[in-house]
Amino acid sequence: MQAIDYLPQTVIEIIHSLDEFIVENSKSARQFLKHCHIPTPQQQLTIHELNKHEGNVFEASFFSNLLSGKNVGLLSEAGCPAVADPGALIVAEAHKLQIKVVPLTGPSSILLALMASGLNGQQFAFNGYLPKEKTERFAAIKKAEKDSAQRRQTQIFIETPYRNNALFDDLLNNLQPSTRLCIASALQCENEMIKTQRISDWKKQRQELNKHPVVWLFLA
Repeated sequence: MQAIDYLPQTVIEIIHSLDEFIVENSKSARQFLKHCHIPTPQQQLTIHELNKHEGNVFEASFFSNLLSGKNVGLLSEAGCPAVADPGALIVAEAHKLQIKVVPLTGPSSILLALMASGLNGQQFAFNGYLPKEKTERFAAIKKAEKDSAQRRQTQIFIETPYRNNALFDDLLNNLQPSTRLCIASALQCENEMIKTQRISDWKKQRQELNKHPVVWLFLA
């Protein structure tokens, strides 16, 4: 299945009405728009690409047509713009410029994972990426577990796919045996896996998780 399969028809119709977009990656954005069967020819689309690895994330020119009243779409590689996503910077600037912001439904792996985890959906914290350095990472895991126990709060993390196996080992070695860990891997793909069990049970089952996008959740 493709990302477009999870979008409501009303969102598809709005995409069809646009010919200008702010995106993370122009190549994948054009592929997505092609799958959406956008009626505007590709060569007539205006695509503004975020400079995520440079000092200036966006340019003032991104907003020139918005300021004149034109509708411009913000596309996210993550599926849900501005949630764990650099698109939040675009939205913040739009508010500064008094530009109306209209959120549209899109899949968020973070919320989908929480929905399917069976963990506390009333109190939760998204922590993004853990520190790379071992000592700092272990300290962050233990602090998150302490917060989880004190507040009955689900802790949510993401990681670069090639470091998934290392993170799995770090969680097994630093969390208490009774803490419940959910691994939500390859969401909405054919090889999707969502499983929640105690750390003591995970220690009996090795998982090969590298190369797969994973959302990690635990509740002490």
